[in-house]
Amino acid sequence: MHNFIELYNQTHSDIEQFSAPLLNLQRAEFAQQLLQSGMPTRKTEGYRNIDLSQVLDIDYGVNVRQLPIPRTNKPISCDVRGLNAILCWVVNGEIILPKELIEQGITITTLKHLDAETSISQSSLADVRNPLVALNAMFAQDGLFVNIPDGVQLNRPIQIMNIAGAGLDLFTAMHHIIRLGRNSKAQVLVCDHAFENHHYLCSSTTQVLVGQGATYEHYHLEDTSETMCRFNNLLIEQDSQSDVLVNMITLRNGVSRNNIYIHQSGADCKTQLCGMFVGSGSQTTDNFTKITHHSTGGHSNELFKYVLDEHSRGVFKGELIVAQGAQKTEAYQTNRNILLSREAKVRTEPQLEIYADDVKCSHGATTGQLDENALFYMRQRGISEQEARLLLMNAFVADVINNIRIDNLQDRIRTLTDSRLRHNEHTPCNSCKICK
Repeated sequence: MHNFIELYNQTHSDIEQFSAPLLNLQRAEFAQQLLQSGMPTRKTEGYRNIDLSQVLDIDYGVNVRQLPIPRTNKPISCDVRGLNAILCWVVNGEIILPKELIEQGITITTLKHLDAETSISQSSLADVRNPLVALNAMFAQDGLFVNIPDGVQLNRPIQIMNIAGAGLDLFTAMHHIIRLGRNSKAQVLVCDHAFENHHYLCSSTTQVLVGQGATYEHYHLEDTSETMCRFNNLLIEQDSQSDVLVNMITLRNGVSRNNIYIHQSGADCKTQLCGMFVGSGSQTTDNFTKITHHSTGGHSNELFKYVLDEHSRGVFKGELIVAQGAQKTEAYQTNRNILLSREAKVRTEPQLEIYADDVKCSHGATTGQLDENALFYMRQRGISEQEARLLLMNAFVADVINNIRIDNLQDRIRTLTDSRLRHNEHTPCNSCKICK
């Protein structure tokens, strides 16, 4: 296994020299944490159902001195019809900021451009004990900083396009911070793309601080390649009366681990967390989620669905925690899976911990095949078996896609998902010019 701890010990002075000062504050603490826990193996709590040894054994290049890396020669732009997004790029670990002027006092910059004294809460990060969060904290040197002032309702989504196409095996780490003021609103769309036949290990941590009464939507679309490994950490802290939607969609990948932590710190918060994974070949996706209700009157609804074919593998572990004193909480968690082949595997572990007595909570998981009775019914009415199976699969994932509140994006994801299910192969996102 690649010794990231040894690599850090050899390069930590360069990492800190070429890093945003804010990211140096807790670097040594997380390095010590990873030194104690080690990189995750099948024996590590929370990682027993995913084997990361092969992807961690690759000798990745690491650009600690932030030298220019040749980019893919494909044009990088997005023209999802009517999306009108504010575009940011992260290309092989290099951030390219939008050139247009951002209205309404909104800030979109890099962490390197912030003063060392900039006050940003790191509490949600400090409370996490996860080796992949620690790995990112050790190596991340920059990231986007987005600030939405109090009362500003941003009427355009912010799109972060992650591009991997360096012409060599490469490890990159990014740490983004998004802050929403009181009664503000923002939508963020993260798109992952990869080119060429090289191995990429991309680590990303995104911290989102959602102010009182604010509304935040976070969409993540992964459409990469079988040589891509992605470790994605999403940490969200909600103040009172805030509303958060998170939707994680994986259509094409190699190995992905998503760690999602959501803290309802204030009262009367709403959280909708959902996602889906369409797998074939040897694709692997592991979603770990943890929603914690700390205060009264919170509501959360969690839904993840997997459609797995061939030798693909899906893992879901969801922790739903209602803390002592978080009365009047309503919290629901559901995982549903369809296996299309004997070789496809899924491991699911829903978990509910309740320390308050006046709550409404439930959790559950099911795994099965397509409904043979429904297939027979449609065949009797002249629908081919292929089309009948496709109709059932699209209906199965429809409620995840319906939880996209941007109409044009919802239509595009529905088309991409239909194409992915129909062909069981990589169908490029034709609305992104990078994929043409």
